[in-house]
Amino acid sequence: MAPVPPGIRLLVAFNKDQWYRALTFMLTFLLYTSFHLSRKPISIVKSELHKNCSSTGELATVALGSGGGQEPSLHTDVECSWKPFDKSNYKQLLGAMDYSFLCAYAIGMYLSGIIGERLPIRLYLTLGMLTSGLFTCLFGLGYIYNIHSLGFYIFVQVANGLVQTTGWPSVVTCIGNWFGKGRRGLIMGLWNSHTSVGNILGSLIAGYWVSSNWGLSFIVPGLIIGTMGVVCFLFLIEHPNDLKCIYAQNLSPGNNVSAKSWNGANGHSKLYLQYKDHKKQSYDMELLLPQDSVYVPAQPVVVVKSESELSAISFMGALRIPGVVEFSLCLLFAKLVSYTFLFWLPLYITKAAHLDAKKAGDLSTLFDVGGIVGGILAGVISDKLGKRATTCAVMLLLAAPTLYGFSMISQFGLGPTVGMLLVCGGLVNGPYALITTAVSADLGTHKSLKGNARALSTVTAIIDGTGSVGAALGPLLAGLLSTGGWDRVFYMLMTADFLALLFLLRLVTKELSSSKSHPVSAIE
Repeated sequence: MAPVPPGIRLLVAFNKDQWYRALTFMLTFLLYTSFHLSRKPISIVKSELHKNCSSTGELATVALGSGGGQEPSLHTDVECSWKPFDKSNYKQLLGAMDYSFLCAYAIGMYLSGIIGERLPIRLYLTLGMLTSGLFTCLFGLGYIYNIHSLGFYIFVQVANGLVQTTGWPSVVTCIGNWFGKGRRGLIMGLWNSHTSVGNILGSLIAGYWVSSNWGLSFIVPGLIIGTMGVVCFLFLIEHPNDLKCIYAQNLSPGNNVSAKSWNGANGHSKLYLQYKDHKKQSYDMELLLPQDSVYVPAQPVVVVKSESELSAISFMGALRIPGVVEFSLCLLFAKLVSYTFLFWLPLYITKAAHLDAKKAGDLSTLFDVGGIVGGILAGVISDKLGKRATTCAVMLLLAAPTLYGFSMISQFGLGPTVGMLLVCGGLVNGPYALITTAVSADLGTHKSLKGNARALSTVTAIIDGTGSVGAALGPLLAGLLSTGGWDRVFYMLMTADFLALLFLLRLVTKELSSSKSHPVSAIE
């Protein structure tokens, strides 16, 4: 008999539960990667919307002089900047576009979590991704159809900001349903790298077309997120309980099992079997076991659990969960820093290092590479120490002087800039990643909820919605302050880091004062 190939051995080594967990992990990872992929193009295209017209004009004059009687293209280099961003107030206009998207995102996020608790997550997320793809493509069509109305671009940004709020509460709820608290920091740290992966892919895709046809820098990501919306509709499993009905239907007909169910948490069906030996077996304990390993007695009786259905938590009820307010306010300032880098870093590199839009976009991806490492380290350390707030506080404390160092070193060449981008990315995105994933999941399943699983989406939306207020303010303030020099922007970012640290001090004190032999997280 021929030996079994090692690849097949690997496949059969995992049970159905593990395979479904892996599918949910990878699918939600790819879904939210596409969200961030579609947000990144605007930061890459900014330097193309407003160019250095003096140098561009000289090159265009030479080209026209040597070209004889050639017909100019629709968008010639003589035009230089894209109207209405060709005036001296272009930074304020670009900042207003960022603000319109992020302000709509922040407002919509508070509503999105509440709505998401009451609708099927798969359908809710699918609708959001399809409409987000539509509006992202619509922005790119502004180039194709030569649209120069600021109102058009503001409208598209506001609409896109609203529909993109369907993403985060939905994917965090799904991943929280499938993975328990064990090693949640590590798992969430690895999973949350989708943010940086999406930013990197978005930068590379947008940078490929930014100089030749910046409309495609939006249209291609829009098509990608729309396609992923279809994948979401076809394959996303919201909760392990959703598969129990399928399993019950696949039981052998000879066993004469009559399946009954009732609505449990999040509206998912729950099934319990009571056997003749009076032992009750919950499929919450043994999910998706292969049929040949399940021992079903000859005459099982299905009974309905007499529990009242837990209602979705209210907005004020979620705010009363210990730690929600502190982490929400901390994230407000932490996300302010992160999103300022997200929207303005390529333009800053273009001005400080005198690089073109494509090279600046490629270089800015190093910040996200550092963010991947920082998010994973934050998760591992917080798991090891059992202190989420302390881990965030230490990284915030180190981030502020690092930002100042980056503002100084970035003027001394490419080599030092590369190193500082990696370090800044890790320290800035580490706390942001930890709070929006592991901390949100911990708080959404806090012991004060007494097992009510219908709070996770609302808690996630409150924390990320508050953070999105900072995300809206950061790019707007950067656009206003950068007119007086980039130093002012970095002072603003350092101040935001210190304020984020300030809001965590009470939780840090609580964690540090707990017994060293029995470490207790401030959110337990």
